[in-house]
Amino acid sequence: MNLLVTLDSNYLKPLRVMLFSLFFNNPNERFDIYLMHSRIKPDELSDLEQFISQQGHRLIVIKVGEADFQAAPVVKHYTKEMYYRLLAFKYLPATLERILYLDPDILVINSVKGLYDLDLSEWMFAAAYHDRLMVKELNKVRFLEYELEEYYNSGVLLMNLNRQRSLIDEQEIYNFVEKNKSRLILPDQDILNSLYAKEIRKLDEIEFNYDTRFYKYFRFLSKGKINMDYVMRHTVILHFCGKKKPWHKNYSGEFHGLYKHYEKLAFEDSVPVNVLE
Repeated sequence: MNLLVTLDSNYLKPLRVMLFSLFFNNPNERFDIYLMHSRIKPDELSDLEQFISQQGHRLIVIKVGEADFQAAPVVKHYTKEMYYRLLAFKYLPATLERILYLDPDILVINSVKGLYDLDLSEWMFAAAYHDRLMVKELNKVRFLEYELEEYYNSGVLLMNLNRQRSLIDEQEIYNFVEKNKSRLILPDQDILNSLYAKEIRKLDEIEFNYDTRFYKYFRFLSKGKINMDYVMRHTVILHFCGKKKPWHKNYSGEFHGLYKHYEKLAFEDSVPVNVLE
């Protein structure tokens, strides 16, 4: 399986936790991890490569040069990294047909095979939207002319690279950003939803992009069905959305203990996951 991550040095620690959870809960799979970056230090990359190879997987580093994205407009405090996941097809090997992008603030707690093997022949992406009425209406107002029906989260994206190579116009993305600079809140997500919503296959958020902030909300809405037992058995991806992250000192949340457990395992000298088969 092919996995894409795009980040800087600040997220290497949570990346390691995310990858460990992925490897641990998918012991029979082998992953090629494609890392797009512009300024991670060589020694940091070496440490990451050693960790990944010890687990029986492969790291492929894609260094984005200073000359890349020179024509790309930037927004507020966001850097040009905001374009990486949507334009990754330009940098990935032409032989790759699909890849799964994951944010680093994620735990993978069950098999990703069902997600990875989804039929994407008629779509560029597969993604989940977080079904909150207030969020939905706010984003409709922000981008009225783009007729948004849902607002998809870009933290988990299954990508059809062949279709992207045929249909995504880099300049169209830059033009959109330039035109809407004052309205962009989460630029990469706003681009995804405004330009490519009709090219997204809908994923179930409970199964594939569970927002951990809303455990009580999901449990209440489901009349108790979607409880902790249900999540641990059926959810594939837990996503720690928002500013408060489980690696911060003052974080509190229903899945904090689970995160700290994987964090401990990811950083201790233990038997490689692939040996546990």
